[in-house]
Amino acid sequence: MAAVQDGTVPSSTTVNKTAHPFDKVRLDALLNRRFFYAPAFEIYGGVAGLYDYGPPGSSLQANIIAEWRKHFIIEENMLEVDTTIMTPAPVFETSGHVARFADWMVKDVKTGDVLRADHLVKNVLEARLAGDKEARGLAAAPPTDDKKKKKKAVKTAAVALSDEVVAEYENILAQLDNYSGPEIGQLCKKHNIRNPDTDNEVGEPQLFNLMFASSIGPTGQHPGFLRPETAQGHFLNFSRLLEFNNGRLPFASAQIGRSFRNEISPRAGLLRVREFTMAEIEHYVDPEDKRHERFNEVRDVKLSLLDRHVQEAGKSTITEMTVGEAVDKGIIANETLGYFVARIYLFLVKIGINPQRLRFRQHMANEMAHYATDCWDAEIHNSTGWTECVGCADRAAYDLTVHSNKTGHPLVVRQALKEPIVTEKEVPEWNKKTLGKTFKQDAGVIQKIVESMEEDQLVKLKGQLAQGKAVVASPEGKEFEITPEILTIERKTIKQSIREYTPNVIEPSFGLGRILYTLLEHSFWSREQDVERGVLSLPPVVAPTKVLVVPLSAREEFDPLVKEVSSKLRRAGVFSRVDDSNTSIGKRYARNDELGTPFGVTLDFASVQNRTMTLRERDTTDQRIGPIDEVIAVVTELVFGNITWEEACQRLPAYDGVQAVDS
Repeated sequence: MAAVQDGTVPSSTTVNKTAHPFDKVRLDALLNRRFFYAPAFEIYGGVAGLYDYGPPGSSLQANIIAEWRKHFIIEENMLEVDTTIMTPAPVFETSGHVARFADWMVKDVKTGDVLRADHLVKNVLEARLAGDKEARGLAAAPPTDDKKKKKKAVKTAAVALSDEVVAEYENILAQLDNYSGPEIGQLCKKHNIRNPDTDNEVGEPQLFNLMFASSIGPTGQHPGFLRPETAQGHFLNFSRLLEFNNGRLPFASAQIGRSFRNEISPRAGLLRVREFTMAEIEHYVDPEDKRHERFNEVRDVKLSLLDRHVQEAGKSTITEMTVGEAVDKGIIANETLGYFVARIYLFLVKIGINPQRLRFRQHMANEMAHYATDCWDAEIHNSTGWTECVGCADRAAYDLTVHSNKTGHPLVVRQALKEPIVTEKEVPEWNKKTLGKTFKQDAGVIQKIVESMEEDQLVKLKGQLAQGKAVVASPEGKEFEITPEILTIERKTIKQSIREYTPNVIEPSFGLGRILYTLLEHSFWSREQDVERGVLSLPPVVAPTKVLVVPLSAREEFDPLVKEVSSKLRRAGVFSRVDDSNTSIGKRYARNDELGTPFGVTLDFASVQNRTMTLRERDTTDQRIGPIDEVIAVVTELVFGNITWEEACQRLPAYDGVQAVDS
C-alpha cells in the first residue's frame, strides 16, 4: 500500500483554523517570500506608500475585479466607463477638492517628522489603553520570583490608568472622526500626545491637500492633478451616458481604475498607499423617488450597523438589524442607499471577508463630506483595527449642479410628463435693450439675480416696481436700481409638459487594495500540527491559481497525461499550474497552500495504467479519486461554485492510497 500522497492523513471537513493565534509577522513573511506584493523601487531604497504586485497578488486583484464586475456591472446592468487620470485643475476647483480634499497633519517640533494628526491621537491612545489592560492583568496575577516579570510589572504599572481616563480615551476614539483640526490640537495638548518614535512634542495641526499636482502641456500653461478618485469622470460624461441610456433614469455608471493620494505618512502597507486601484459606481436617481425596484431582494440581509448617534455619544455599540429595518426606521436614508449597502455586504462575504469582522459605520456630522446627505463605510477588522474599505454615500445633486453652473452645460434629465402640470407663477419680463444700455457688463448679473428668486421674493419685487423703482443686490453686496422700463413682473399660467431636474447620485466607492489585504489576513492560518505550515483559505472564485497539477514523477511517461489534464482544464476555463519539481508531493502541496490554491490533482502510476486521478481539497487535505475526466468535471464545478466539497465527496470516493501503484 502506498502512502497517502501529501503526507497527511485525510481529515474530516472540520478544520481547526484557530489552533494558533493570528501572526501578522508570519503572514507578512509569507506574502513577501511568495511575492504577493513588495515595495516599489526596492533596489533603489523604495518610496513609502508605493507597492508592486507580484504574480499571485496581481492574479488575486484581477480575480477580485472580475467578481466585482460580475456582481455589480453585469448583475445591475451598469454602464462601464474608463476616464482619464490626468485632470485639469478647474475640474477639481469646481468639485471642491482643491479647497477641501485634505487631512490634518502635525510636525515633530524637533525633528520635523510629519504625522497625520488623527492617526497620531488614535495610535497613542490605543497604545495607552493596551498598556493599561496589560498593567491591570499583571497586577491581578499571583506574585512571582521571576525578575524579568517583576521588572515588566513595575514598568507597566506606571501606565495604569484611572477608570475616568479610560472612559475619556474610549469616548475620544469613538468619535475621533468628528473632531476638527484645532480640536485635535487641543487633544494633543490636553493628553500630552507626542511623536511615539521620538517622544517629542508636536506642533499645531495644519491642513495638507492630498492631491498630486502636475501640469498639462510643454509650457505648463494648463495646471492639473492626478485624480484622487474616479468619480468626476462619471459626472462630466453624464449627458452622454444619459443619451446612451435613452434618456431614462435610474441608471448607474461604473469604473475601475487608478487613483492617487499624497498620503501624509503611509505606514500600514496596502492599507494606506499613494497609488491604488478603485472601483466606483455612480447610481443616478430621481431626487423625489429614491426607491429601488430590487430592494425587496435584499430587505432581509442582516447587517452590523454603527450609527452616528451611538458614536456621537462616545460609544461603539453595534446594532444587528436587517437592511429593511434600517431603511424603515430612517437609520439608512433611503432604499437605494440601503440596497447598495446590502449588495456591498454580499460582495465582500462572497470573496471571503469574514462577516463577523465586517461592520457598516455611519459618518458623523463633522466628517460627512460637504455634499453628502448620508454616508456609510464598510469597515473590515484586521490587525490594525477597523479599516474603511468601501464608502457608500448619497451625494445628492452636488456634483452635477456645480459642474453645470461652472460650464453652463445643463447636466439634467428632461422627463416627459404623462399629465401636464398647470401652475400660476410670477414671470420676469425684460426689456433687454434698455437693460444692456443701462447696466452694460452687469446686465447678465442682474438678470441672473432676479431669475433665481423664489416666488415670494418676486412678489415683493413686483410691489416695489409698482412704486416706480426697486433695488436688487448681488451676493457680493453690490446694489442695482431698476425701473419698470427695464423689468416688469406678470402673473402667468404655465403649462408644464416636461419636467427638468438634476438627479441625485448614490455612490459606492471601493478601495480594492485594502479589500485585498484584509482578505489575506482573514484567510491566513497555520496547520494545527505545524505552525510553520501556513495556509491561505482563499475562496476559489478569487484564488490566483484554481488547481495545482502534480505528477508523481518527472518520468516521460507522465508527460502526455499532464498535457491532457492541463489542456482540458484550460478548455474548461480553469486556471491551473503544473508543479513537476523533484521535491515531495507533500512539500509541493504545502507551498501551494501558501498561495491559496484550493484544489490539487495528482497523477500517479495508477493514472498511467488506469486513467484515474486524485483530487485534494486545500483546507481539509481530504483526497478523492476517480476517472480523469470525471475528476476534471467535478473540480470545474467546484471552481465555478456550482457544487460544494461535501457534494463533490458524494460523487467521488475517498482516496486511501490503495489505488496507487508503486514504481
